This record gives sequence, structure tokens and C-alpha cells, in this order.
Amino acid sequence: MAQLVLFNKPYRVLSQFTDDLDRSTLANFIDIPNVYPAGRLDYDSEGLMLLTDSGKLQAQISHPKYKLAKTYWVQVEGEPTADHLRQLRKGLLLKDGKAMAISAHCIVAPQIPERNPPIRIRKSVPDSWLELVIDEGRNRQVRRMTAAVGLPTLRLVRCAIGDWSLDGLESGDYRSTQVSMTALTR
Repeated sequence: MAQLVLFNKPYRVLSQFTDDLDRSTLANFIDIPNVYPAGRLDYDSEGLMLLTDSGKLQAQISHPKYKLAKTYWVQVEGEPTADHLRQLRKGLLLKDGKAMAISAHCIVAPQIPERNPPIRIRKSVPDSWLELVIDEGRNRQVRRMTAAVGLPTLRLVRCAIGDWSLDGLESGDYRSTQVSMTALTR
């Protein structure tokens, strides 16, 4: 068995336990010894992070060869069309190679608290929400994908990794559980 921590990372928190610039880190929220992030989430993104005390489980969660699905709620500037969604699913050529969503569709605004500070609002440009599922995790991948189709990301919330989700976790909260070492190999 391995310990798994599900953490709802707030906006402007680093996905690590220390920082030389005195920014907010995981240490400001999680007081469990010997757990380490299984993957990262950008400083300006929010949502689900997984931490574990098992190197094997950490690799199963974060290594690209396992293709673990990651689901994101993405608030974008503009109104997505069927063509935008098709491009995201078909794949886009980014500077570091092709990137594609397993699924991409419009959603109503999720029931999540307002971000502090709030996103920028432009009265002349509408904003919309998408749900994107990817099975990679390249640096700022979702933001680069939405920008490539002309829908800049305003807010990015990872709501699920595999079968684990944010359900029941408020921003800044975590819960710890024990999981089987075969949790991802079923």
C-alpha cells in the first residue's frame, strides 16, 4: 500500500515544498512528511494535484508512458466553435510536437469559487468554459493548445487525474488515503 494525497492547489501556489523567492508552496498547506508531487501544476493554474510516498506510484501517475487521463476545466476568451473543438481533438503542432485532446467540449461554468484575484474581464469579448481531457502533461500544454486555436486561457482548473477528482475538496484542502500499488495497472 502507498499513501496518496489529493490536494486542491489554489492559484499562485508552487507545486513544490520550498521556494527561494518566498512564494506560497505545498508546505503552506500540506503537513504530511515524506510525500512528493506526482506531476506538476503551473503556479497560475488551480486544481487537483496528487502526492505520494511511493516512487513507483509517482511514476505510474506522472510518467507519459502510462497515458493517465487528466481532465481540465478551461475558461477561455472567446466563443468556441465546432471547428475549434475539432482542432483540439485532431491535434495541433506546438513547438515541442503534436498535442491533442482525448476529448474537448463546451460546458456550463463549473460550480467553483471565484478566483482570488479574479480573472480579467473584457466587456467586448465573451468568455466560455471548455472541458479538455489530455493524456500528456507537457509544460503549459493546455494553455498552448487553446491559444493555438485562438482561444486564450483565462483560468485553468485540473478537476481529475484518472479516477481521482476534486470532489469534496475546497481550494487549499487535501485528503489522504491508502491505495494499492496496482491502482493504475488494472
